[in-house]
Amino acid sequence: MSRFDVTLVGEANLDLLLYGLPSDLPTDRELVADDMALTLGGSPAITAHNLAALGCRTGFITTVSDDMFGAVCIRDLTAAGVDLTSAVRKSNTGTGVSVLMQHHDSRRTLTYPGNTVDLRWADLDLDYLASARHFHLSSYFLQTGLREDVPRLFAYLKQAGLTISLDPNDDPLGHWDNSFFLVLKYIDLLMPNQREVCQMMRDSNAERAIARLSQLVPLLVVKRGARGSAAVKAGRKYEAEAVTVKSVDAVGAGDSFNAGFLHEWLKGSPLDYCLQSGNLAGAFSTTAPGGVEAFRDPAQFEKFNSAHCRLNAPVAASRSEI
Repeated sequence: MSRFDVTLVGEANLDLLLYGLPSDLPTDRELVADDMALTLGGSPAITAHNLAALGCRTGFITTVSDDMFGAVCIRDLTAAGVDLTSAVRKSNTGTGVSVLMQHHDSRRTLTYPGNTVDLRWADLDLDYLASARHFHLSSYFLQTGLREDVPRLFAYLKQAGLTISLDPNDDPLGHWDNSFFLVLKYIDLLMPNQREVCQMMRDSNAERAIARLSQLVPLLVVKRGARGSAAVKAGRKYEAEAVTVKSVDAVGAGDSFNAGFLHEWLKGSPLDYCLQSGNLAGAFSTTAPGGVEAFRDPAQFEKFNSAHCRLNAPVAASRSEI
């Protein structure tokens, strides 16, 4: 039996969320928020945390700085059950921080990457990563210290027999350069959101962009916000409706979707069921600040599932040829 169900690499930082600020932010004034939260952030860390909270045996290689924020990251990941025995200590930079300003219908994100860019090939314990059934990578474009080595990392893990999923997240520079497309040949599952699909395919027509991108990977799973999620495999499209909840914010909802989807996909569940599980996990994460706060008590997720009933008796989602 493999030591882990899933291994991951990437950043663990903190998210500082500020609520109630005006959309128009004038300069040279003190602007007062009406609420705030400080919570574990970073797409890989959120995904790892919530995978572990859902019961997956999860191993995570991340950079850890010797500062107060780094200690909080380690505490929260460990409390969720994430294994950090191969985490890498870095002393030259501090823990990254994102400040997220939640407006009524939009969000601004300001990020200091900190030690995110310090993770490198030499830091990776390859045997540790390969001791899993599956490997997941997030934040491809933020991992500037590791990015050029991602193809050989994927090749090594495929040779070791792992399946691989990739959530590219956003490219802050908006380039979506060809190096990204070179790694797609190694993956089993690509998990972008709809906006990212349009950006990477340079096509404003979402359905056309999804159809084109689906031809490059065995399985494409697309997060579509209020429209739920969709998957395309072998030319067949599956769709599942979103779960309606009273939302605090959507920070980390996509990463939580990934955790919910992978949790079922690794058990061999039908794609319909995996999409519903992802939608539930994503919706549940929005009921508390940030990406992990809702998952601190796994029993609450079970209650959430029971209340929405969708996973108790999975039904076939809509399918169509594309």
